[in-house]
Amino acid sequence: MKAYVIKNYSKKNNLLSAEMPEPVLKNKDVLVQVHSAGVNLLDSKIRNGEFKLILPYKLPLILGHDVAGVVVKVGSSVQKFKVGDEVYARPADHRIGAFAELIAIDENDLALKPTNLTMEEAASIPLVGLTAWQALVEKANLQKGQKVFIQAGSGGVGTFAIQLAKHLGATVATTTSATNFDLVKSLGADIIIDYKKDDFETTLKDYDLVLNSQDAKTLEKSLRILKPGGKLISISGPPDPDFAVEIGSSWFIKFLLTLLSFGVRKKAKQLKVNFSFLFMRAEGKQLGEITSLINAGIIRPVIDKVFPFEKINEAMAHVESGRAKGKVVVKVK
Repeated sequence: MKAYVIKNYSKKNNLLSAEMPEPVLKNKDVLVQVHSAGVNLLDSKIRNGEFKLILPYKLPLILGHDVAGVVVKVGSSVQKFKVGDEVYARPADHRIGAFAELIAIDENDLALKPTNLTMEEAASIPLVGLTAWQALVEKANLQKGQKVFIQAGSGGVGTFAIQLAKHLGATVATTTSATNFDLVKSLGADIIIDYKKDDFETTLKDYDLVLNSQDAKTLEKSLRILKPGGKLISISGPPDPDFAVEIGSSWFIKFLLTLLSFGVRKKAKQLKVNFSFLFMRAEGKQLGEITSLINAGIIRPVIDKVFPFEKINEAMAHVESGRAKGKVVVKVK
């Protein structure tokens, strides 16, 4: 099958077109013919080697964390899916590989594609949808009437998280540039701050929750806008000791992450707020819940651009530019 791979970690390297063996199916696996794949900053970070300590992949590696396609074969123990089903998923870590013509995915990481979406639209959802769900619903238990600050509202996670937070009944503040005000307003943002001109710290106060996706300086400022007992969930780091436990890391990695996050955890404690790191995981059941919201018209995908499969390196560069509104997708079939 045709796939795009990395042979070694490097910021400079492009993904290389390669003929790779078809995936071998385990009993609970579903073989999916890839129609579209979402492109994420996570793909760039893995290519650059930023996660090689935490996620030691075997090379050559097929990247790609978002997939939409059609089931072409099922393993002997599969019960939830059949050949011909239209599905989508964020494959599990160590089983990624959406930048290919075929991918094998555990049935528990898979969900039926929303009926009202195209393959390209569906491929834009899993990673950002599950990130927002695990942050707002699972970790934060966001309630009606609470206030949430979602950074970078026009980005992939931001566009999804704003819609989910509004559905949950929260008041939503976000940052974006003036050109994206109409977009984030249409998604449900109540308070919109132009990050190029204004400082959110002077505008926002006594928030219940922050979804942090920016740099360390923004994270520190975000801790100060929370009310006592408020929560900051960061998807951009630093990873904390709980995360090391979650992924079953060695004592050395646990020690490293304890050091890395020490400053942030100390500041959070001084301010009487909670800090936690989220590295989203594959979860078909939650994706099924997200499908229901999309089918009901409560959440809609936001796509910046669709690239042909052959232009995958251009798609990666576009994501890395940080200028995409919503998600970038490659059309494989």
